[in-house]
Order: sequence, then structure tokens, then C-alpha cells
Amino acid sequence: MNDLLLRALRSEPVPRPPVWYMRQAGRYLPEYHTVRNSLPGFLALCRSPKDAAEVTLQPLRRFKLDASIVFNDILVPPAAMGMDLEFIKGKGPVFHDPIRDPSDMKRLKMPTVAGDMPHVLDTIAILTEQLDVPLFGFAGAPFTLAAYMIEGGGSRDFLHVKRFMWQHPKAFQELLTRLADICGIYLQAQIDAGCAAVQLFDTWAGALDPTAYRRFALPAARRALANVTGAPRLYFTKDSSCFLPWLKETGADAFAIDWRTDMLRARHVLGDTPVMGNLDPGALQGPPELIRTKVRKIIQQAGPTGHIFNLGHGVGPTTPIDGVHAMVDAVREWDWNKL
Repeated sequence: MNDLLLRALRSEPVPRPPVWYMRQAGRYLPEYHTVRNSLPGFLALCRSPKDAAEVTLQPLRRFKLDASIVFNDILVPPAAMGMDLEFIKGKGPVFHDPIRDPSDMKRLKMPTVAGDMPHVLDTIAILTEQLDVPLFGFAGAPFTLAAYMIEGGGSRDFLHVKRFMWQHPKAFQELLTRLADICGIYLQAQIDAGCAAVQLFDTWAGALDPTAYRRFALPAARRALANVTGAPRLYFTKDSSCFLPWLKETGADAFAIDWRTDMLRARHVLGDTPVMGNLDPGALQGPPELIRTKVRKIIQQAGPTGHIFNLGHGVGPTTPIDGVHAMVDAVREWDWNKL
């Protein structure tokens, strides 16, 4: 087993940072489309352990990566709670029955992983038999899940969730608490099934002002992670720069840093806590030498211990494969022992 990632998460000396990247299995790979197009929909792919394992393995066949992440979607738990989820081409995820009033929460059930989301455990079982690198499990953080459930999908301004949050703060807190408990159970189940680390994605928490983040999103993330043991726990939020001083309050063991956050500042604020990131995914559209220069700068800023190289958000569907190769090769060429 390649344990470079786990050593970096323990802040042990490593010759170079381990490298993997968010959404590394997905739409930018032609072989992904072959699998995806053979199935009736995106959720069908997520719920087919054989196919989900296949697309999980695809990027590792192309690139020399130091970790994998199980192919799934953060919205699987809300669907398991009874919400009507559909992925629509050109639009993305849509909940046809969004939560717009506290009374809507009465129809949400408390799911079990084995009973309502068994596919992710079956996918992990397939992968752990084949992988020689650590496998990440993941979940959407409570606030981010609530945002999708209330908005009914993605959003530019998140007005529905903010209206619900401020008009019905008690009910909103109840929803976050329920989601936090589900997320914690879900992450723990993935560790118990064989994942070597887990990540909590709070993608939309950056839509909040600092006061709202500390009141709602942060305590919910902390509650979710508090019940997860046995493997490193990472936390990611996009647009996290203004939240850096409070990230440690989540209780996470390491933090994924978005590309808008300066790595030097993140290191200064977070101290010795391991960090992951944080190349702008858009930089992969550039020429190889530009990518190498950006990669080297991030590695130098992050320092020789406690750093995992990654993008500052997920790889985009139009990303050139040559750009990914340039990034991965630049990380693998690095050698702290020769500096």
C-alpha cells in the first residue's frame, strides 16, 4: 500500500506531497462517458457498485495518484431521507420537492446506510480489494445538504435557504442537527467498510457571512465529525478565506483549502494542522510550464510536512487531460530531500 497520503496526514516527513484531486473520476475522462452513457441516469451510476468502482479506478489508470475517492454524490443521503432527487442534463441536481416550510420536514425519514444507501458500502468493498492507494470516503456537510434541499438545487444567491434560516432559525437548526447525525453515521460506515480517510464537503458554506457560518454551518459540521473515529477527517469549504480562524473549531484533522485562499496565510492561521490544496482548477487549462510553476509555488508555500497536493475545488468537465498530467508530474518530480 502506498501510504504517502497517510504519512502526510500525520505530518511525518515525506519526500514530496502526495497528490490526488477532487472529482478526479468524472466528466473530463472519455472512459467515464462510456460507462455513464450505458446507464439510464447519473443516480443509476452512483447506485451500481460495479460501475461506480470502475469509474473510481479510471483516473488511477491514467495518472500516478496517491489516493482515490469513492465515486458517489453528496446528495445521496437526502434522497435516502425520502426527497425526490433527479439529475437533469444541463441543469444538474434538482429536488422536485424542496423544503420551503418547517412543516415540510415532517416527511423526512431517518435513513440507515445499510438499508437505504448500501451501494456505497458495496462499492468500497470492491475497491479495497483492488486499490494500492488509500481510499477516501465522503459526505456533504449539513449546511451544504440543507442548502440543496431548501433551494431545490444549485443557486447563485441562496435566497431560499437564507430566508428559511432567518425566518425559521429553530427549524433550520433542527434540520442541520438531523443532517449532522446522518452525516456522522454515513462517514463512520464508510470507514468501517474500509476507507482510510473521509472528507466532509461544505461546498456552499462560503455563501454565509461569518456570523451565520459560526452560528449554523460550523456547529453542524462539528457535530457530524465528532461521531467519526478510526481515520483522518478532512473538512472543505469553498470561499473559506474569511473562515480560516474558526476552522479548527470543526474538530477536523486536516483542511482542504480552496484556490481563492492564500496558502501562506492558511499555513499561518492553521499552524501545524495538515492542509490540502490548492491549485485553481482553471489553471489546468493553461500551458504545462505555467501549471508546473503554480504547482511548485504552492508546494513551497505549504512546506515539507503536513501537505497534500490537490486542486482548490473539483476538476472541471472541460479540463484537458494534458493539464492534469502536467500537474501530477510536477508534484511527483518534487523532492524535498534535494533542496
